[in-house]
Amino acid sequence: MRVSKLKLLVTGGLGFIGSNFIRHMLVKYPGYEIINLDKQTYAGNPDNLKDIEKNPNYTFICGDICDPQVVNRAMEKVDHVVHFAAESHVDRSIDDASVFVKTNVLGTFTLLDAALRHNIQKFIHISTDEVYGSITSGSFVETDILTPSSPYSSSKAGSDLLAQSYFITHKLPVIITRCTNNFGPYQYPEKLIPLFITNLIENRKVPVYGTGKNVRDWIYVLDHCKAVDFILHKGSTGEIYNIGGGAEKTNIEITKRILEMLKVDGSMIEYVKDRPGHDLRYSLDCSKLTLLGWKPEHGFDEALKHTVKWYIENRWWWEKLKR
Repeated sequence: MRVSKLKLLVTGGLGFIGSNFIRHMLVKYPGYEIINLDKQTYAGNPDNLKDIEKNPNYTFICGDICDPQVVNRAMEKVDHVVHFAAESHVDRSIDDASVFVKTNVLGTFTLLDAALRHNIQKFIHISTDEVYGSITSGSFVETDILTPSSPYSSSKAGSDLLAQSYFITHKLPVIITRCTNNFGPYQYPEKLIPLFITNLIENRKVPVYGTGKNVRDWIYVLDHCKAVDFILHKGSTGEIYNIGGGAEKTNIEITKRILEMLKVDGSMIEYVKDRPGHDLRYSLDCSKLTLLGWKPEHGFDEALKHTVKWYIENRWWWEKLKR
């Protein structure tokens, strides 16, 4: 499917992945109109889209996805929705799960309900590989049972099931995507890679949970954005698609590569007490999507070098966030 004048609502577009997605879409499809609905919480940073805020095809609405009036107003002039907005930091969900349940479950419900009333042509619900839980060997496929471990991943699993139910019951044209760990420019410096890069630039130690043997698959954020773009145009409604970068690394491997790139030795590593319910390994089988014709374009090392360079060159962006 390719249309010259698609009208798109993006939720959470001031966040890390959402802002990269909006920038990618406006560059690739200059005729598309994009409305960005974002509550502007701590991770919703206007600086993320400072370079495109005057684009005539871009509109920003400051509002909460849990507010039906705001959501209905945002959906009046669009025909497609890409729903990124979510609370996503596991540690924060362990400290207080209430905001995760509200934003990720109630917020998704509010959007789905409005999408039904406004006859939205396609609703892309952005989820996470964490809904599957941990796996010691092999990889999860889209039909596997969800066994989330944290309040964050449980709230995302709940929103997945809600989205799926709106397709089954109401025939709302929903597609669910589940992606592995993202990294790249504009990622809030509480997540592993930007936290470690910025700490080392400031000559501060990096906190590694437990032994650092936990395994994650990593994908460069632009590859994730291109996958969502691909699914928006070529994905089938009612389907779930796994998205991965094909780069499984232990946390200690990631840490050592960042140390090496910044020419810092291992004395800057500080091993800290592991967090409760810390999943050992996430891994996705992404063959369903690759068979459709999508694959990641960026190798891990190349993308990590670019990410390190971006944080070195853009201290103005992250220093005030860390303060």
